[in-house]
Amino acid sequence: MSQYPNLLAPLDLGHVTLPNRVIMGSMHTGLEDRLKYAPRLAAYFAERARGGVGLIITGGYAPNRRGRLTPDGSKLTTRREVRAHRVITDAVHAEGGRIALQILHAGRYSYHPFSVSASALKAPITPFRPRALSDRGVRRQIKAYVDCAALAQQAGYDGVEVMGSEGYFINQFLAERTNKRTDRWGGSPENRRRLAIEIVRGIRERVGPDFLIVYRLSMADLVEGGQTWPEIVALGKEIEKAGASIINTGIGWHEARVPTIVTSVPRAAFAGITARFRPEVSIPVVTSNRINMPQVAEEVLARGDADLVSMARPFLADSDWVLKATTDRADEINTCIACNQACLDHVFAKRKATCMVNPRAARETELPLRPTRRTKRIAVVGAGPAGLSAAVTAAGRGHHVELFEADEEIGGQFGIARRIPGKEEFAETIRYYRRQLELTGVKVHLGHRVTAAELVGQSFDDVILATGVVPRIPSIPGIDHPSVLSYVDVVRHQRPVGERVAVIGAGGIGVDVSEFLTHAESPTLDLPAWQAEWGVTPEGTLTKAKVEPSPRQVYLLQRKPGKIGAGLGKTTGWVHRAALKNKRVEQLRGVNYERIDDAGLHVTFGPKRERAQVLEVDTIVICAGQESVRDLADELGAAGLSTHLIGGANLAAELDAKRAIEQGTILAAAL
Repeated sequence: MSQYPNLLAPLDLGHVTLPNRVIMGSMHTGLEDRLKYAPRLAAYFAERARGGVGLIITGGYAPNRRGRLTPDGSKLTTRREVRAHRVITDAVHAEGGRIALQILHAGRYSYHPFSVSASALKAPITPFRPRALSDRGVRRQIKAYVDCAALAQQAGYDGVEVMGSEGYFINQFLAERTNKRTDRWGGSPENRRRLAIEIVRGIRERVGPDFLIVYRLSMADLVEGGQTWPEIVALGKEIEKAGASIINTGIGWHEARVPTIVTSVPRAAFAGITARFRPEVSIPVVTSNRINMPQVAEEVLARGDADLVSMARPFLADSDWVLKATTDRADEINTCIACNQACLDHVFAKRKATCMVNPRAARETELPLRPTRRTKRIAVVGAGPAGLSAAVTAAGRGHHVELFEADEEIGGQFGIARRIPGKEEFAETIRYYRRQLELTGVKVHLGHRVTAAELVGQSFDDVILATGVVPRIPSIPGIDHPSVLSYVDVVRHQRPVGERVAVIGAGGIGVDVSEFLTHAESPTLDLPAWQAEWGVTPEGTLTKAKVEPSPRQVYLLQRKPGKIGAGLGKTTGWVHRAALKNKRVEQLRGVNYERIDDAGLHVTFGPKRERAQVLEVDTIVICAGQESVRDLADELGAAGLSTHLIGGANLAAELDAKRAIEQGTILAAAL
């Protein structure tokens, strides 16, 4: 019997039976925004359908021009667009899959000057103020939703998902925060939910009984002035009566100050909210957010928290997630670690989404991994993210690969990252690569600092240098003082650190090290502790945060005068900055490092060094950048051996696992 009987159980919806309880949730990739990308989207979704997912939901498509996220964003409003979508639905159905189109009206979240909403209230995440709709304008929006659903049906979709959460258009009508109307679309809860109900009812009347309607219901707005629980329940019951087939869980608005999907959020953190709602309706209910492995999903379903689970980013990371769960190969799953670096951060920067741990995601036609026509002997030096991706990709294509690593374990910088509180998920990537090394037959040499002479003597066809980086040590008088440690000393080697610490360098590493230092030596941030820290109750309402005090006084310093953490990810940076603030980390900018001695760290501020200060600290941790390790390159080049530099060995900028894994994959795909 399967380890996951609930997860893999079929679900009979009357007119259709889903083969399992797994939904690939909506994830905008940017490919939706141009009809010419339809073949790429088709390949992307077809690969996930082939991997066994029960139901795919597309990225969001606006029902009209005013509802688009950007001036040229995705929409489904014309017959010409229907023809392009047929390419997608035909590809999914050819693989035995089912797919629904998400209808998403951005409302005041639109990034263009023609946006509309319930009221003329500007959102904090866009510079444009929306126009408040008239009664006639509201009815036009409802008609646009209905027309869009009908076009989706013509395009071959098995259903639609109506996006009613995350602070988008429908959610803006539902909440007092954004709905200040006094007509039949505002005021009372009954009036505020009228829009959502009429949209679902209108769609059901147009598409008939045998078409899926999934409604994404905001079960926790996580903003002041959001919906109350009785309002949420009443809406859910009305949505069921209006004709919805399934209710999906939405958590939080984009402007909420509670993290909902980043790495530090505990797995299945919001399943309890879905569980609270589920008894209120008789149609299937889906739970979502931070469910990334089969055992987590199985536990959620076994407890009765939901009827299905929705996962978006995990299917970027591994298109065969369901297939591997079905065949009891969960240890082979390339787990989503919720870093957001190549998916959401790309989308918000108007770039195409992919995945840090799977650079092929949404690039299936651009980065095929075909079997090699000529088998080579390849040496990979360094078992960090770059080297691991290169080794397993090359071996998977049929090359004979040997991997050399000076340390006693694989992982490189990920071995450091996984020790940072809130980044424990990075260990899953190391586990994945360890298993892939076994499956692809890579010969691994751990604790072996290979020499150029060895590599030349073994007649390798290609050598891939993924030797990474070492911490850069800045030229500061007294830098050799006993109080000075590198971030590697502190995080990986667990060197003792005092109660007062200065962290030199406020890039990603400096921020991570500061978070490491502000937690107990063995932090156990379980769900109740996380909820207390971020001020959210188990029921999904906001409350006063209760932050565990830092065991140390930490100073985080940077030379630049600008905001600390400005270079962090768009969707995750605010979380790290808030965490540092909550732990009372003192952040100092525009710092000049004068000297280090027994008194501590001597600094001045500004270009004219007009103000001096002595930080009386016990320990100084250096996080001031990195230098490439590439000492083998010249010798190998002189010997005429085909040599490739990737990852930190190629460029020692701020640590960038996304670039490292991508370089390793692309290189190995071309050899």
